[in-house]
Amino acid sequence: EIEKMQERLKKVLNEHRYNHSIGVMTEAVRMAEIFGQDTEKARVAGLLHDCAKYLGAEEAKVLAAAYGIELDKDTLNCPPVIHAPVGAIIANREYKVTDTDILEAIKNHTVANVNMSKLSKIIYVADMTEPSRDFSGVDEIREASKSDLDKAYRLAIKSSLMHSINKNGYIHPMSILA
Repeated sequence: EIEKMQERLKKVLNEHRYNHSIGVMTEAVRMAEIFGQDTEKARVAGLLHDCAKYLGAEEAKVLAAAYGIELDKDTLNCPPVIHAPVGAIIANREYKVTDTDILEAIKNHTVANVNMSKLSKIIYVADMTEPSRDFSGVDEIREASKSDLDKAYRLAIKSSLMHSINKNGYIHPMSILA
């Protein structure tokens, strides 16, 4: 099953994004083992977290509308995050993922959310710490991800917020609430 998902994903994502997805999957499984979470759920969520990334923002909006997903104004103001809620729908409709924990982790991997599950936190952190990521502070997040999931998650959110602030980008309110 996971091999079929990988084959399909390889066809729609560019090489960089596909390799990133494999890196997130690997990190997510590592963290799931440490923090007592289901490694198969982590494997699928990590692999598919960016399954809608091949879509441009406008295409993603059209697909969201076609699937009846309402995107709030904050999400619409922040086009790079639209792939997350749309990705959850694609994972469900095209990759036949029905597990709500996995779908929530995919949906929440960009802006986070309040009361995130451990799996969602793992995918959020793994997305930032997979081996190809290289930014100031990533080593601190990686180190925390070996022993303290909540600390790693807080550091990852802080890093994401600081990145948006430094580039004068739009800050999604859900990231602040998280």
